[in-house]
Amino acid sequence: MNSEQNHIHPEFDRQISRESKEKLLGQKGLVIWLYGISGSGKSTIANAAEKVLHKQGRMTTILDGDNLRTGVNENLGFSDDDRRENIRRAAHVARIFAQQGIITFVSVITPRHELRDLARDIIGDDYYEVFVNASYALCERRDVKGLYAKAAVGEIKNFTGKDSAFEQPISPDLVIETENQSVEDSVFALLEAIRPAISA
Repeated sequence: MNSEQNHIHPEFDRQISRESKEKLLGQKGLVIWLYGISGSGKSTIANAAEKVLHKQGRMTTILDGDNLRTGVNENLGFSDDDRRENIRRAAHVARIFAQQGIITFVSVITPRHELRDLARDIIGDDYYEVFVNASYALCERRDVKGLYAKAAVGEIKNFTGKDSAFEQPISPDLVIETENQSVEDSVFALLEAIRPAISA
């Protein structure tokens, strides 16, 4: 431990317990970590699922990769080191929310196994891994943000799926196939899968 860390004195033991907060909210905290290539449907599913849970009286939040990069991660690029730091920060913020009893959706590309392992190690038992799967060809046709067109002409470097590899998952908690599945069906599958974990 360096000298600067000697001045840090966490006070978790004096704070209201997680159990008390979850009892107040009538739910359990959970981090639903949605990952996949750009345009696969991560943010669309997270936003739609949150709306359903909100109508049910659930306390939720969304940590979206693009939103995080306009604030807490605005100083990060897309190098390997910056991607790792992006995930590290997102995971720590998500962990804080889950410990308050909040159902937390994280929507970030998370292209490599080591990054998913990092998120899982930080978040612990509250980590629920969801692979949102769609082919590069389909996402290129969707191109909802115009990124694929820019990547095709070299305007974006280290673009996942083109210049930068996306490693297929080994054992996610849930796989959502958006290639031929509607948003509604995807959201239904997700909410059914997490229902036991968020029920108080």
